[in-house]
Amino acid sequence: MKADYRNWVPKSMVTVPPVLTAVSVVLLILTQQITAVRLRAFCFIFLSMLTLVSGACSFMFISWYQAFSYKGRRKLSKHIIEGIADFIKVPEGGHALDIGCGSGALTIACAKKNPKAQITGVDRWGKNYRSFSKKLCEKNAEAEGVKNVTFQKGDAKKLDFPDESFDCVLSNYVYHNIVGADKQALLRETLRVLKKGGTFAIHDLMSPIRCGDMQKFVGELKNEGYEKVELINTANGMFMTKREAKRLFLESSTLLTGIK
Repeated sequence: MKADYRNWVPKSMVTVPPVLTAVSVVLLILTQQITAVRLRAFCFIFLSMLTLVSGACSFMFISWYQAFSYKGRRKLSKHIIEGIADFIKVPEGGHALDIGCGSGALTIACAKKNPKAQITGVDRWGKNYRSFSKKLCEKNAEAEGVKNVTFQKGDAKKLDFPDESFDCVLSNYVYHNIVGADKQALLRETLRVLKKGGTFAIHDLMSPIRCGDMQKFVGELKNEGYEKVELINTANGMFMTKREAKRLFLESSTLLTGIK
C-alpha cells in the first residue's frame, strides 16, 4: 500500500474548465445556424471569449495540478513539505502540533524526522476539502509505517488545547484559506499552545493584503521575548523558483520561524 497525499488543487478545477471549453466550442459551431445576423454575431463574440477564457483556465489549472502532484515529475508539494519538516526539531519525548494537516503529509514527514516525539495533526476537513479526511491521514501513516502520529478534528481559529501544550507548532498553506479571519489572530492562537522555549515553523502566503504588516508582527513577538524570529521568503529559490512562484500565484510564500 502506498500513501496517497492527494493534490492541493481540487479535481473540479482540472475537470470543469476543459468541459466548459468543449461545450462552448460546440455551441460556437452551432451559432452558424442562427439566421438573425445580430444575434449570431453576439453569440459568436460571447462564446469565443468564453472559449478563450475557459481554455486558458484549463491550461493553467492542469499545469498547477501537475506541479503539485506527488506522482508528477516536479513534486512541488513534496518538496515544500520536506523543506518545512527540516525546520522541525522536536525534543525526545516531546509533542508537536500540525495545524491544518489535510492528508497528513507534513505531520508524517515530521514524525519521520522526529521518531522519538509524538506529532498530532488537526484539521477541519469537511465539505470544502472533501478529498481530505482523518481516515485518509491514518491510512497514509500506516502506508508510511509511521506510528508516532495521531489525527483529530480541530479548528485553527480556536484550538482545543490548553496554553503551552506543545514543544513545536507547524503549519503549511492553511491560514490564507480561512476566509474573513484575522491572520495575525490565527497566528497568535497557534502560538498560544506553544510551550515557552518551543519552536514554530509556519508557512503561508503572507502578503500585506492578507496578513497585514508582518515585520511589525515579528517585532511584537521579539518584544514579548520570542527569540530568533524570522520571515523567510520561500518563493525565491528556497522551495520554488521565482518563475514557478509567479506562475502558481505563490509569490508571497513565507516561512515564519522562531523560538517562544
